[in-house]
Amino acid sequence: QVQLVESGGGLAQAGRSLRLSCAASGRTFSTLAMGWFRQAPGKEREIVAAISWSGNWVHQADSVKGRFTISRNNAKNTGYLQMNSLKPEDTAVYYCAADPSIATMLAGQCNYWGQGTQVTVSS
Repeated sequence: QVQLVESGGGLAQAGRSLRLSCAASGRTFSTLAMGWFRQAPGKEREIVAAISWSGNWVHQADSVKGRFTISRNNAKNTGYLQMNSLKPEDTAVYYCAADPSIATMLAGQCNYWGQGTQVTVSS
């Protein structure tokens, strides 16, 4: 089993930055793909970014390309989402997720989910 705990969310003005962290427990985190999803009020959950277990493959949603960066430190069992140039439309609950399969990750059908952290961007 893997437990995921997000941190780093909060309130930011448009144009500013936030960094989300995802702390994983369990010994298998380094073998899992990891991703960040978000869900805004009244909208479906969407994938923001994903990264392979090795960090050699990265996926980013078009809406965040050039602004958000996903990374991981397997030695620390932690994943990150650096969010720059924030926009009001980035306001959402952000979830960390992990799964053995990248395909499953991209489909949003992950085995492991965090509880979510709120990100609010004011204009």
